[in-house]
Amino acid sequence: MKIDVEQLAEHLAHIPFQVQGVYRYAKSTGLPYAEYTDSFPGFVFPLTGKIQFQFNGTPYIFSPGKVVHGGANMKLDQNFEYANWEYILVQYQICNTEPQESSFSHQHFELLTGQSPRLIELILRLWQVYNQCGGISRFQTEMLFRDVLNEALLCVVNSQNSSESHTLFERVCNYIHEHYYQSLTISCLAEQNHVNRNRLSYVFKKHAGLGPAEYLLKYRISMAQQMLYTSDAPVQQIAQAVGIEDPFYFSRVFKKQFGIPPKEYREKFINNPC
Repeated sequence: MKIDVEQLAEHLAHIPFQVQGVYRYAKSTGLPYAEYTDSFPGFVFPLTGKIQFQFNGTPYIFSPGKVVHGGANMKLDQNFEYANWEYILVQYQICNTEPQESSFSHQHFELLTGQSPRLIELILRLWQVYNQCGGISRFQTEMLFRDVLNEALLCVVNSQNSSESHTLFERVCNYIHEHYYQSLTISCLAEQNHVNRNRLSYVFKKHAGLGPAEYLLKYRISMAQQMLYTSDAPVQQIAQAVGIEDPFYFSRVFKKQFGIPPKEYREKFINNPC
């Protein structure tokens, strides 16, 4: 089950809770599994390998790159396991009046965090501190658990943003590849995709290393390059065919990218086709 990470963060921000236990589990031959989850809800942080459990009949694969939450007293089944699995379970207790059954604490769900060395570092530190004695360790346990949850939520948001930005990048690129010869502007491309120019520029620099205007120009020049040695059309006509009206600007940009003007490039290719 997938959940809205913003709503989960809002839920965690408004309920008082405290850690009830931090446990580290690893593959062990003959280890019996409980039929129900414990009396406290908990988050599972996979470290290595894979193992599958079912919460109330819904299967979840515990594997690095995700965090799984299970509610209290849920029907628990283990379906199958893989070699060398290991995970850390953090159980917590809600400290105010009993929450509504619809709250996140009573649900099972997973968070897709992606690989995060920082998250692994924090959860291992939490397990170490929990197993120490003294009031300071107890205080650090509570603080660290919140740091762990904060990092997990941030990882989910960053992962979602990365996926969305890549989808936007591919969509705009495909449009450019199909309509490069038309009069395209960055403002129009941004408006078509319901984002502002700054967002579009950020996405292109992230995935292509250059802005959308540079990407469009570079693609137009690459298409012109192909036309130069596959047709005998005049350079001015080729420039217009790829969406560049000014032939002098076209020649200047082409020379900057390939080192020689388009006419020389064509002659060089004809004389040295290989």
